[in-house]
Amino acid sequence: MNQIRKYWLGLIMIGGLAVIAVAGGDVGSSPIFPIPLDSYGDADLIKSGDIFAVLGNRITHTPFNLFASLIFLFAIMHTFAAVKITGIAKKMELTHAEQMRKSGKSEEEIEHNPPVLAEMLHFFGEVEAIFGIWVIVLATVMISFYDWSTFKIYIAQTVNYTEPMFVVVIMALAATRPVMQLAKQILGKFAAIGKNSPGAWWLSILTLAPILGSFITEPAAMTIAAMLLAEQFYRLKPSSKLAYATIGLLFVNISVGGTLTNFAAPPVLMVKTPWDWTSSFMALNFGWKAILGILISNLIYYYAFKKEFSKFASAFEAEAEMEKDSERHEDSIPIWITAVHLLFMGWTVFNAHYPPLFIGGFLFFLGFAMSTKAHQSHINLKPPLLVGFFLAGLVTHGGVQAWWIAPVLGSLGDLPLMVMATVLTAFNDNAAITYLSTLVPDFAISAKYAVVAGAVTGGGLTVIANAPNPAGQSILSKFFPGGVNPAKLALGAIIPTIIMGLAFMAIPQDVKDPQQGGSLKVEATH
Repeated sequence: MNQIRKYWLGLIMIGGLAVIAVAGGDVGSSPIFPIPLDSYGDADLIKSGDIFAVLGNRITHTPFNLFASLIFLFAIMHTFAAVKITGIAKKMELTHAEQMRKSGKSEEEIEHNPPVLAEMLHFFGEVEAIFGIWVIVLATVMISFYDWSTFKIYIAQTVNYTEPMFVVVIMALAATRPVMQLAKQILGKFAAIGKNSPGAWWLSILTLAPILGSFITEPAAMTIAAMLLAEQFYRLKPSSKLAYATIGLLFVNISVGGTLTNFAAPPVLMVKTPWDWTSSFMALNFGWKAILGILISNLIYYYAFKKEFSKFASAFEAEAEMEKDSERHEDSIPIWITAVHLLFMGWTVFNAHYPPLFIGGFLFFLGFAMSTKAHQSHINLKPPLLVGFFLAGLVTHGGVQAWWIAPVLGSLGDLPLMVMATVLTAFNDNAAITYLSTLVPDFAISAKYAVVAGAVTGGGLTVIANAPNPAGQSILSKFFPGGVNPAKLALGAIIPTIIMGLAFMAIPQDVKDPQQGGSLKVEATH
């Protein structure tokens, strides 16, 4: 049955790649799409502050806008229903298997003859495939409103798939045995301060890995943190409350942990060039607040679940001894091999905006991995490819949402803007939110600060809120029966989200605008 699911999942991925390949041919001529925001002729309505009049005018001007946003809404609702869809599929499989047993069928026959409807439901319950599925609907509607050429140009020239491709490569590199072993050794030094207890490992991973994300990028940090949490924490079978609190905390911490630099967090990448935000600007205005928020959130959750952590101690110590014995029998990895892996990661990060360079580098890496396979683990490309496919579908939908997001952001004051950016981020990748904010004219520095603060703050509320989240969910979903429940994930992330919001908006600070040379004071917000 797993083979059939892989077949369906592979089919939709190949189909998506085929569409992009076909679209990359002769695109000819077609009207500009999506329509530039200044083409709606509603500057007066925007100045009046009547946001509903603006949106109504844009729907009247281009009815496709409404359909595109409804399709996106249905895709989001689909992600929230994915766990229930998978549950229905499993019940159908159990019922079908029981009926076949009663009719005298063998277990092998049962295994190779699953109900077709159940397999289809499994496919529709795969979170990573959902946005790709709804791209088919979007394509149908787009072609009916415009034509095939418009859709081809949109896919081939308008939508930027660099980030999904980058995430695939950096995830695969970060999950290799030499990199994971090095990360484990580094984080283990800090866990040793707490005598390598489960709580010490938990704190070490959730504190250091997100901050490390500012230098190796958030997707790489998410991969390392999730794999170490799986090994050092989730295998101990924590309660459902602690399991969801941990993954919620992980998502929020990774989202804000990349703000020490201007290249590691996707939402910051979107604004660094248009607004001239340097790494020093990010560290002075965002980074230290993010670290403060991470420490406070981790300590609150740690003390809230301290009793449960103490229960893990005996089982953890026994397994740790067994693990040490197995590690003694493993061949050590030569330093030069680890160094080469780090060079490949550095090359990928340095050339993150140039797919031919980082994909070419990855192909060289695969050759290197084959040559040194004695020191490598199996390179599993399925999780990175699924995450990349998920993100590709998300940015395809996000590219036609500017008609409503930009005027909504431009109509708000600083605090409402920060809150709205946080809320919108939960339902639309935070990089899309900050990118669209760069299209808003005459944005004050305090408004720029507020929208980026909101975007990174809300990056842990849902799996679609921040680009690295699907990577974390892909690695950790096996520890959540039926998959990660979106509502419980949001509950696990809500407390650190509030703490991060207060860290960014409740601490008064003079934020200097790099473009204007002046500064606007961000007052404490209560």
